[in-house]
Amino acid sequence: MHTLTQFKLCPQSRSIRLVLNELQIDFETREERPWEYRDELLAMNPSGELPVLSLSGGPILCGSYAISEYIAEEFKTANGAGRSVSLFPGSREDRAEVRRLVDWFHGKLARDVTRDMLEERVYRAYRAATASSAPDATILRAVRQNLRYHMSYIAYLAHERRWLAGDELSFADFAAAAHISCLDFLGEVPWDDYEPARTWYSRIKSRPSFRPLLADRISGVAPPAHYFDLDF
Repeated sequence: MHTLTQFKLCPQSRSIRLVLNELQIDFETREERPWEYRDELLAMNPSGELPVLSLSGGPILCGSYAISEYIAEEFKTANGAGRSVSLFPGSREDRAEVRRLVDWFHGKLARDVTRDMLEERVYRAYRAATASSAPDATILRAVRQNLRYHMSYIAYLAHERRWLAGDELSFADFAAAAHISCLDFLGEVPWDDYEPARTWYSRIKSRPSFRPLLADRISGVAPPAHYFDLDF
C-alpha cells in the first residue's frame, strides 16, 4: 500500500490526502512532525518538507507539486459518480490557470498566512519544553490581516466561476481547501465577511474525500464546533 508521510495540519499534506481520497486510491498515513527534521524524513526528502508519498513497490515522491503531477498522469480513475477525475482539467490555458492558483495557494497563501499561523498557534506549543509557548501577537495580527486579503480573492474567484480555476473541480480547489481547512481548524477564518468563499468551501467540504480531514485531532488544539458542520 502507498504510504503518505504527513502532518495532520500541514496544508500541503492535506491537499494530497484530498486528492488520494477523491481518486479512491488506497493509502496509509505516517504522522511526522515537520519542525523536528528527523533523520528518517531527511533520508526520504533532503529538504525536510512534507508531504512524502512512498509508492508501493515504486519510487518516493516528495512535495505536493511533484506528487499531484504524478498522480494526475498515473492514477486517474473514476469517482463514485462514475466519471473520470482530472486534477488539471481543460485546455492548455485552463491547466495553466489551475497551476497558477495552486502556486498561489501553496506559495503565496502559505507564505503570507498559513506557515506563520501554524508556527505561532501549533508548532510553538510543541516546542514549549525548550522555548516560550506564547504566540507572537504581532505576527498573529499581521497574518490575520493577510488572511482577509486572501479570503477576498477566494470569494472573488468563487463568485465569478463555478470552481476556483474554472468550470471544473481541480487541484486548485483542493490546494485552497487544504489551507483554509487548517485555518478553520484553528478558528481563524472570518466566514461571515466572505459568503461566496463560504459557499464554495461548503461544497468541497461536503465531498466524501473531505470526511477524513474532519476527523483529524491534534493534542492541545480543539477545533471550533463549525469545523465539523457541513452546513456552517
